[in-house]
Amino acid sequence: MTTEGTARTPEGTPTPVVFVHGLWLHADSWGPWVERYAAAGYDAHAPGWPGDSATVEETRANPDAVGGYGIDEVVAHYVEVLDGLPAQAVVVGHSFGGLIVQRLLTAGHARAGIAIDPAPMRGNILLPPSSLKVAAVALKNPAHYKGSVSLTPEEFRYGFANELSDEEAAELYERWTIPSPGRPLFEDAAANLFPHSAARVDSKNAERGPLLFVAGGMDHTAPASLTKTSAKIYRRHSDAVTDLHEFPDRGHSLTIDHGWAEVADTTLTWLKGQGI
Repeated sequence: MTTEGTARTPEGTPTPVVFVHGLWLHADSWGPWVERYAAAGYDAHAPGWPGDSATVEETRANPDAVGGYGIDEVVAHYVEVLDGLPAQAVVVGHSFGGLIVQRLLTAGHARAGIAIDPAPMRGNILLPPSSLKVAAVALKNPAHYKGSVSLTPEEFRYGFANELSDEEAAELYERWTIPSPGRPLFEDAAANLFPHSAARVDSKNAERGPLLFVAGGMDHTAPASLTKTSAKIYRRHSDAVTDLHEFPDRGHSLTIDHGWAEVADTTLTWLKGQGI
């Protein structure tokens, strides 16, 4: 399953871009981004996580298929995707996809990375109450570790769409939400207890490509404080490019809501500034 854009530049094969979704959103939610990146000359792809079906409806109908996958399995899945491309790709991820992006970039599998409201990496110690409330959707039931979990409309409203109208929140919920594995949330919640946690990234890798963090200032799921702390950790450990851009009035839905194009264009401008 993949959403693809096939723009070609006069110079030949364009730079591939792989979009990585997070929990509870289907890969097709990247569709407008794929089209915008393709129009800018990139070869854009949005493959789903392991277990995802080709459509939102099929994934909802088969919740057991997505259950049990952890962060390491998702990273390995995207490594296979990246290895199959003709050139080293830029990786763009949202939420848990933003953490996956960091794993891929710091391990040398990508040319550059963009992490939008990423799930916290190991080293982020003080999790805000709103983030813990969202994570509790899965953590409250140990069975979710090996299974899947879906959001109710109310949970989506709080975790993703707190800055949106009721009408837009309901439309986005119906259009894009899918069941997702609960295991990544358990792994991330316990990340600071285990030195070799799946949420650990190599922030000391000075040879990695450039990394852009994007933070939604009103995000409940991955508050801006977490994103800013991650950027500080990278900058403290390495001279590799680590940039940060904040949208102060945006929530966790910033990649899919009415303002997505501003966010996408900001990332495109940043890539151009990096010569990519």
